[in-house]
Amino acid sequence: MRSSLRELAYRLEQVGYGISPPTVSRLLRKNDYSLRGNVKKIEGSNHPERNKQFEYIEEQKALFSALGLPIISVDGKKKELIGNFKNVGLSWCKEPD
Repeated sequence: MRSSLRELAYRLEQVGYGISPPTVSRLLRKNDYSLRGNVKKIEGSNHPERNKQFEYIEEQKALFSALGLPIISVDGKKKELIGNFKNVGLSWCKEPD
């Protein structure tokens, strides 16, 4: 469960410990906690025809260059956050999730 410093200070106040969010931060850091984000661990597999794509692009570049035409490079990948790759924020912990 992720909680902001303000939320942690509020919860501590509810159980009788009056403390400010900066003090919560200082105590967490003193006890070796730090803000950490999720990191992608699982790599996707390479597409079997990935090399063919680059070979085709090289052929097209050579053809256009030989004809004296301009060569334009465009990166058209769509980025999506899916599954366990989605980063929902930072949390205070000693080790990354």
